[in-house]
Amino acid sequence: MKRALISVSDKTNLIDFSLFLISNGYEIISTGGTYKHLAANGINVIEIDEITHFPEMLDGRVKTLHPAIHGGILALRNNDEHLKTIAEHQIQTIDMVVVNLYPFFEKMNTGLSEPEMIEFIDIGGPSMLRSAAKNFQSVTVISQIEDYERIIKEISENGDTSLATRKILAGKVFNLTSAYDAAISTYLLQNDYPHYLHVSYEKVENLRYGENPHQKAAFYIDKTKKGAMKDFEQLQGKELSFNNFRDMDMAYKVVNEFSEIACCAVKHSTPCGVALGNSVAEAYQKTFDCDPVSIFGGIVAFNREMDEKTAELLTPVFLEIVIAPSFTEEALEVLSSKKNLRVIKVKNPLTDTVEFIKVDGGLLVQDTDKANASEFEQVTELAPTKEQLEDLIFAQKIVKHAKSNAIVVAADKQAVGIGAGQTNRIWAAQQAIERAREKKTENLVLASDAFFPFRDVVDVSAENGIKAIIQPGGSIRDKESIEACNEHGIPMIFTGIRHFKH
Repeated sequence: MKRALISVSDKTNLIDFSLFLISNGYEIISTGGTYKHLAANGINVIEIDEITHFPEMLDGRVKTLHPAIHGGILALRNNDEHLKTIAEHQIQTIDMVVVNLYPFFEKMNTGLSEPEMIEFIDIGGPSMLRSAAKNFQSVTVISQIEDYERIIKEISENGDTSLATRKILAGKVFNLTSAYDAAISTYLLQNDYPHYLHVSYEKVENLRYGENPHQKAAFYIDKTKKGAMKDFEQLQGKELSFNNFRDMDMAYKVVNEFSEIACCAVKHSTPCGVALGNSVAEAYQKTFDCDPVSIFGGIVAFNREMDEKTAELLTPVFLEIVIAPSFTEEALEVLSSKKNLRVIKVKNPLTDTVEFIKVDGGLLVQDTDKANASEFEQVTELAPTKEQLEDLIFAQKIVKHAKSNAIVVAADKQAVGIGAGQTNRIWAAQQAIERAREKKTENLVLASDAFFPFRDVVDVSAENGIKAIIQPGGSIRDKESIEACNEHGIPMIFTGIRHFKH
């Protein structure tokens, strides 16, 4: 008779699976809560201490860490010496191990104390899984409930699991335990830059493709943190693509720069419109007016609940996604007329503290750019007015999200020109100013993500009606830019904070 060792935290579908194993000649061994659950449901099950002849101890911390268990799992069936040894010690082989781990992932970020969290670190579970996975030539190891069905199908059709399946299941074990250990390491170290970089991400879904149709892609969620792009609710629309995820992440980060009502439109991972408003509808209309061309096929984000009036304003425009923390019922009714429009309700706050950039053979890791200047150095003879300063601060919060080299021109809490991704700063300035001039807006201010290497940006600004400038400063030619501002009567302030985004 074959033996299956079952010890699970999540008991979903366990009774049916156990009954199937028994009907196919398996004897079931179990532990603690799993044993009680099976026995209570009429399953013929052997308690673990009948095998180890040693009681569970230390509040259940020690129960499966015993030679009678690991010897039965690890013994090589084609090694006569192994079989002789376990026979001498009256150890029977264990042919299947079914274990899912204590819910350490799920307990992170729930406010538990450190001693409470420590009790959710599973020791025996990973040990059994790893032993069984190492001996996959003979042992079937199941670490995910979703694999019950696969095992039932194989045993029903072939009388046993195939070697190919056992190897895949063994790989799943080490994939799981590495992520599980990484989560524990992250919790204990509380260090963004440990000696070894571990991540605990779980695949949510395969995507149709990546940035382009010839690239494979998938979406994973961080098991150790919350975050806006985790556990969101898609209320309607087509499935999300790789580019959709990137763009809505960018758009939602931009609007969350502001405590005021804000809207942001993103196209190809770059803001094409951002504005504040006294209402959500006003913020959207001003955002649309920033760039009515680029917003086509874009993503629009809000940091407030979307109402019916706003929904009516945006439905005439082809958009890929609308994302907000909530939607009124009336707004959803209006949006339902656009069947393919993806409507995303965000449940979690932004939580990213680091970001990863893959390079061939390595990984760059850095803090996320959360800096916003709160102190400013007036470097020109003229100081900006109160209204200009407010617009400068607004523009500076946007320019940090635009690809470098980046310039944002703004007026009345509205981005009226965005120049991004240029190989030199004067081109970025010319691009942003050209867009702003089309709107014939007055009281324009200009923000730069990095210092001016030459005075040319100031001169172009003066020629095109820019009234105030904000930039980090730090160039060896700062004096030239300051003198140019004084010549043109343009107030300029330095933040001391660069916002490169490559």
